[in-house]
Parts: sequence; C-alpha cells; structure tokens
Amino acid sequence: MATMSKDIITKAADAVKHAVDDTKDAVHEAGHRAAADTEKTRRDALGNEMTPGEKVGSAANEIKHRTQAEVDEAKRKLRDHT
Repeated sequence: MATMSKDIITKAADAVKHAVDDTKDAVHEAGHRAAADTEKTRRDALGNEMTPGEKVGSAANEIKHRTQAEVDEAKRKLRDHT
C-alpha cells in the first residue's frame, strides 16, 4: 500500500515539474520570438538611417533570438516525448 501511495505521489510530482518546465520554456520562447520580431521591425522602420554595422548587429541579434526560441521549443517537444 505504501508503495502505491508513493508511486502516485511521484507521478503527480513529475506531472507538476513537467508543467512548470513547459511553462518556463514557453515563456522564454515567446520572449525570444518577440525580441527577434522587434529587431526585424527596428531594421524595417529605420532602414537607411542605420549604419551597415548596426544592420548586421541587428540581424545577428534577430538570428540569436530566433535560435534561442527554437531551442526552447525543442526542449518542450523533447520533454513531451520522454
């Protein structure tokens, strides 16, 4: 009987941890996607007012944020399959 109770508690704790981790990764993913979109919008709005170096830096930041968002999404998907 004690084993069954422990098993139920362990499963419940795992489910809560899974939900917390998924939520954390989803929030991070959304933040990274928003930051990437902001960089793109900034380049579109400023256009030729930005120096070539600023444009490259902005594009690099956009790529960085999109990559981080993809990593957070992949972590959630991988967690769902384990």
